[in-house]
Amino acid sequence: MRAVIALLLTCGLGASTHAPWSSPWWAEQAACYLDSASYRRASLEASLTNPSNSYSRHRLAFYGLGDRGWDALPVWNPRSVPLTRAMSDELARGTMPSMSAATTPLWDGARPEFALTRPELARQLGLQADGDGNPLGVVLFTDVDGTTRVGITCALCHTARGAQGAVVVGRARRELDYGAIRLAYGAATGEPIEPGLAKRLATWGPGRADVTEDNDEDPVAIPDLWGLRFQTTLTQAGTIANIGPVALAIRQETQLLHANRQRIRPPRELAWALARFVYELEPPPVAVTTTSPAMRSRGAAVFESECRHCHRNEAYGGSLIAATRVGTNPALAHGTARGTGYYRVPALLRVCDGAPYLHDGSVRSLAELLSPRRLLAAYTGGAHGAGAIAGHEFGFDLRPTERAALIAFLCGL
Repeated sequence: MRAVIALLLTCGLGASTHAPWSSPWWAEQAACYLDSASYRRASLEASLTNPSNSYSRHRLAFYGLGDRGWDALPVWNPRSVPLTRAMSDELARGTMPSMSAATTPLWDGARPEFALTRPELARQLGLQADGDGNPLGVVLFTDVDGTTRVGITCALCHTARGAQGAVVVGRARRELDYGAIRLAYGAATGEPIEPGLAKRLATWGPGRADVTEDNDEDPVAIPDLWGLRFQTTLTQAGTIANIGPVALAIRQETQLLHANRQRIRPPRELAWALARFVYELEPPPVAVTTTSPAMRSRGAAVFESECRHCHRNEAYGGSLIAATRVGTNPALAHGTARGTGYYRVPALLRVCDGAPYLHDGSVRSLAELLSPRRLLAAYTGGAHGAGAIAGHEFGFDLRPTERAALIAFLCGL
């Protein structure tokens, strides 16, 4: 009983006396998320920036209800192993690899201590492998019905090989053409794809995906995951207020639940471990730059005067900005599934390696982002075809020398 009372006293939102991100703080936050349905419910309600969109309404109807809704679903703890090159070769021969009976489930039952078949097509569509030829972000797993299947993980979109070939966890897979992969699969297997969906899939292109639950046309650029803990909201439209790791854990939990068609829910210990892992990701070292320290210093001064009012946190990101003010394609901000009317100011860590830019990945370079010529109807430099690219007109009035200095500074972040 004392433990229950202590839990209730410490699980009030913002009530912790421990320093944020310290080991005691992490332990306390984990206990609140894992053991208190009322805390999960209160956290969900506090984290939804627009309770009226369909993403929010669905979660409010089923999540954090104790013995009802999604809480009443059975916990599914699957066995899973990374797909190896040898397994990929088996798939290419038309054979489903077998899983060892000794394969352990993803969750071992303990609380966290916190401590493909067409290689050439795969390369064309952005499916990558590590140095040993093992596909990144692909696993072999035992499904709910006991069958062995091939599945994807977060790493499919958020892990990529760097310039020197090293695997960089948290980097966006900007070469991945997920829409084309879906279309290729449908063509190869004869599995029908609804015509409207097929049309949308064909427009995504590399590095973009539409993961919302509506039929709106609003694909977004796959983001890097570094510096997330400094951001005030999660997702490009700021659908979820970043009130702490509990917000991300709930998002991961419900995302996995939806991926399994609401038949089961994952162990919350896995959702929590994944949230902590993402919060602690660090970007790779800054690439060697040829610009002078003096030029980067001038760029820092330009940034402070022109950019810092929006990109204000430790990751050089910021809070929400009205879609009407930023002026970019408003489809995502006003979407029926996750729309809020706003866009999140993105983090700029390793931004020099982060092209294409804007939430929809429409601008090819930092130079083009800061150039007013992309507003012209005759502009042909966009990442998604000819035509003007509206919005984010900040920096258009900079002199060429100031613009060059600013880019030099950004490439050192």
